[in-house]
Amino acid sequence: MLLLDKSGAKADVWTRSEGAAIDNISHALVAWEALPEALQQKSRDQRLGVIVPNNVSIAELKLVLRQLSLVAVSFPSFSDGRGFSLAKLIRNHGFTGTLRASGPLIADQFAYAISCGFDEIELPDASAGRQPVEQWLKAVAQISHGYQRGYGDNRNILDQRRAARAAGGAV
Repeated sequence: MLLLDKSGAKADVWTRSEGAAIDNISHALVAWEALPEALQQKSRDQRLGVIVPNNVSIAELKLVLRQLSLVAVSFPSFSDGRGFSLAKLIRNHGFTGTLRASGPLIADQFAYAISCGFDEIELPDASAGRQPVEQWLKAVAQISHGYQRGYGDNRNILDQRRAARAAGGAV
């Protein structure tokens, strides 16, 4: 697996746990089905993350968001965009932790993933081998402004034009 963010490849501090057994794991990542039991076992100094399918009910997920440090949204294929919609819903419900897209995405989707609220992307080895990290970084750098407000670092184009007019600058 390759994990990357806007800065490039990064180490994964999260340990995937089989079932809900999270003893002695500082950053435990569990499946959605194991989350209720893992929440009961979680100690105060442990960080807990969950892997959710892209069709999970936001009504159920929002009930536990405050107890999580990471939400990893599974993408079964690059052509299944439900995970992008779920990311926006997760952010709209106040989640401030790390939001990870996990699955066979393509570099052209990186900027959109960031604008939907994802912080990082986890790629299976087969996908990572087809598109090197440099290609991902180039793809995300090519889109510096958006027309819609998102969760990225930049204001949208309309906000920037409005600010320039207010400052007396050229548009």
